[in-house]
Amino acid sequence: MKSILKFAAASSLALVALPAAAALNVFTCEPEWAALAQEIGGDKVAVYSATTAPQDPHRIEARPSLIARIRSADLLICSGSELEIGWIPLLLTQSGNDKIQLGSPGNFEASQYVAKLEIPKVIDRALGDIHPGGNPHVHTDPRNIAKIAAALEDRLVQLDPGNADTYRSRGKSFLDRWQSALARWEKEAAPLKGVSIVVYHMDFSYFINWSGMREVGSLEPKPGIPPTPTHLAELVDQMKRAPAKVIVYSPYNSPQAAEFLSSRTGIPAVMMPFTVGGTDKAKDLFGLFDDTIQRLLGVLK
Repeated sequence: MKSILKFAAASSLALVALPAAAALNVFTCEPEWAALAQEIGGDKVAVYSATTAPQDPHRIEARPSLIARIRSADLLICSGSELEIGWIPLLLTQSGNDKIQLGSPGNFEASQYVAKLEIPKVIDRALGDIHPGGNPHVHTDPRNIAKIAAALEDRLVQLDPGNADTYRSRGKSFLDRWQSALARWEKEAAPLKGVSIVVYHMDFSYFINWSGMREVGSLEPKPGIPPTPTHLAELVDQMKRAPAKVIVYSPYNSPQAAEFLSSRTGIPAVMMPFTVGGTDKAKDLFGLFDDTIQRLLGVLK
């Protein structure tokens, strides 16, 4: 009898020690949305990101491991606007998960909650890898993060009303901290206004628009088309006539083209974190913008 009681007591303690099961399984396409979901959801969500900073979100293989993960998802968060067109449709088809299909409450496209830039007037594949709905890299404007956070808070409440108070409380806390950080970033980034910049891809457009920087060239001859020797030679000539202040690229870009242009022109090439985890300092969304701004300011000193 004593042994039974001891076993029961031990079992009770073990049950108490176990963490509460997460209410929602959240599958995100990119690290920035994983970070945002964690900020708002806290311990009420179990968050998984299909990609990391060194991976190009345009070109991901729909691996069996991703299919297995997405089958149990209650909420799918992607940038949308066809950023993930090469892999998410296949994952959705193979998942057999009705909760996260397009048009379902469990399918959340972040780019649908902000005004998009670079919406093409003509859809022609000869123009490169353009997105009919506009540039999908909306997270590089910190103002967009606030808008998307508010929409995501509402979606979490809709899907999991039993934990609504937690989502509302955490959402308010995040947005309060974000607005304070945004005011600070606006002051810190003021010297960037008008600074000329060469990008690798169109993934920095929203930050450029927010900061008032001026894009004067791209390492890609057309969106999604890798740099060519001819195009780089033309950029070298252009930069010698009217040099930019900085060349930027993302962790998933090969640095070779940026380094080549830098070596021929003397313009500093800087890797931007682009997303959470892109650099050691970009550990969360706040660190992402802290480090982005400081890296750019560093080339002005």
